[in-house]
Amino acid sequence: MSKMASKLLLTITYLSFSILFGVSVSTTSHHSHPPTTTNYKPNLLVLPVHKDPATGLPWAHVHKRTPMTLVPLLLDLNGNHMWINCQTHYASRTYQAPSCHSTQCSTATTTQTCHTCVGSSLPRPGCHNNTCALMSTNPITKQIVVSELAQDVLAINAAANNGPRLGPTVSDPQFLFSCAPASLVQKGLPNKVEGVVGLGHGPISLPNQLASHFGLQRQFTLCLSRNPTSTGAVLFGDPQKLFGYTNKKFDLSRDLLYTPLTVSPQGEYYMEINSLRINGRSVFPVSPSSSSLLSSSLYSPSGMLGATLISTTAPYMVLHHTIFETFRQVFGKQFPMQGQVNAVAPFGLCYDSKRINNAKPPSVDMVVKVEKSRREVSWSISGDNLMVQARPGVTCLGVVNGGTNPRAAIAIGTRQLEEKVVVFDLVKSRVGLSSSLCSRGRSCSDLFGFANKS
Repeated sequence: MSKMASKLLLTITYLSFSILFGVSVSTTSHHSHPPTTTNYKPNLLVLPVHKDPATGLPWAHVHKRTPMTLVPLLLDLNGNHMWINCQTHYASRTYQAPSCHSTQCSTATTTQTCHTCVGSSLPRPGCHNNTCALMSTNPITKQIVVSELAQDVLAINAAANNGPRLGPTVSDPQFLFSCAPASLVQKGLPNKVEGVVGLGHGPISLPNQLASHFGLQRQFTLCLSRNPTSTGAVLFGDPQKLFGYTNKKFDLSRDLLYTPLTVSPQGEYYMEINSLRINGRSVFPVSPSSSSLLSSSLYSPSGMLGATLISTTAPYMVLHHTIFETFRQVFGKQFPMQGQVNAVAPFGLCYDSKRINNAKPPSVDMVVKVEKSRREVSWSISGDNLMVQARPGVTCLGVVNGGTNPRAAIAIGTRQLEEKVVVFDLVKSRVGLSSSLCSRGRSCSDLFGFANKS
């Protein structure tokens, strides 16, 4: 047999295998082959996180498939599972599509609905019949589509035992996610992102699957970098040992303010604030005459007053219209009014950067309850966590009007979370909040950049 005939036979055989087992063929994926350690038991896992300069939203490269491929995904703190665009560029020898009556399906969803692929004569990832159906959501556009429950390899780095460096790569060969159509990534998401990695408290969210598979403590830590050229991280497991390496001048674990964490039935993370103050003046709760305008959005799904959603898919703090108007008026009176200029969307209060260059913005404090105590303390938002360079020469208050029917009365956005350590302790139902690392002359990239292998 000639070399050309042998090559043709090999190509036909591979294509037949791909069609039979639902493996799509792609020549555009970027492959990475991190060496995996099979017998290593990690205590802490690390997912490096980047900031998209255009949207201000965090994203991460996730190692998936066989051969291993780096897949860029948006970080959704409240998403209940990982979903990926499988319609284009998905190639994997280990892809599986669990049936609608499988154990995997009953783990992922309570409905166990059967998925039917329409418009395709050949099976492929995301398009099989009698498989498990999941609803996948684009958190920016709110578009919801029916997708296929999938199972494939996921690899992630452990943290080194001697400081903030990447250790061995470990893998979960049966990681559950959903294969969504390409239409779900076409609007709203950062450029080149191929899906969403959900960190919410769902049964197959990334934190819960990693904790179950590797026996980790059920908590994760978020530290988002403000600089798009620097790296932040999500740490899965107990970070206390790592905190000891971060800075010899201060103990990061002692810098954390813990307040109760509430998880909604949808797996979203809320904390309760008693008041929102600007230079000591309360802008929330609102006056009794205005409180009726807030309706049910003042409360969390569990009926908690002062419900504050923590979000990584809102680039800035979002306030109910009534709270926002009070906030804007109070802030405007305590910052140089002569520096105000026409607002730049989506902001409602903007200034000439030169005219406020030497002015210190008012202090914004979220007053929360300390865990297991009646004592109240303040979590401050100031400086670059509060003000945004909207365009050259224009600086705006990084708070936006959420209208009269927002997802929550108050939502903390990524801008307010940047360069701060946030610990989600699901075992003790609490969230730990640090002050700005910048006030200590540090950053998320300094502490959790994990640039080098151990």
